[in-house]
Amino acid sequence: MRLRNIVHSLNYYEIFGLERKLTIDNGDLQKRFYELSRQYHPDRFQTKSAAEQQAVLDKSSLLNDAYRVLRDPVQRAEYVLKQEGFDIGEQRSKDVPPELLEEVFELNMALEELRSGDDTARTQLDAARDKFVGMRQEIDDGLAALFAKYDALQDRLALSEIRAALNRRRYIGNLVNEVEKELNVDIPN
Repeated sequence: MRLRNIVHSLNYYEIFGLERKLTIDNGDLQKRFYELSRQYHPDRFQTKSAAEQQAVLDKSSLLNDAYRVLRDPVQRAEYVLKQEGFDIGEQRSKDVPPELLEEVFELNMALEELRSGDDTARTQLDAARDKFVGMRQEIDDGLAALFAKYDALQDRLALSEIRAALNRRRYIGNLVNEVEKELNVDIPN
């Protein structure tokens, strides 16, 4: 891909010459990224004008942003959703499984107990965190099937299902983060 095309193409998939799918080969993406990174590395343009050097820095930054988004399945899905006009990041109660609402209530009670000095609530919070981490993993596992469905159909219904799963994932992730903050434990998202 020519350097000029990177700036004109704000579509991350086009930058790497990839078909817009949610299931991608991360090894292939990485190979394309390294190839483009070498080709457009700012050090290769040191003898060019200041304007050309700045343009290469801008393009290199765009390339890095595109790679960062496309290599992460959740960010990749959010990117496609945004391109298709979906609002993302909304926390809607209809996307939260009803059975989770009672657990959230119990979680909030345990958090209050811990905040008020009752250290026995730690055990309950540890168990809740582990359960929510497991639920988030189940959603992540299910995303692969939803991605394949979208890739096959390329329709908005599949994207709606993905959006709902991502909203549930975000909701559960926020619960995990809240518990970890109170327990002062770091577990990667």
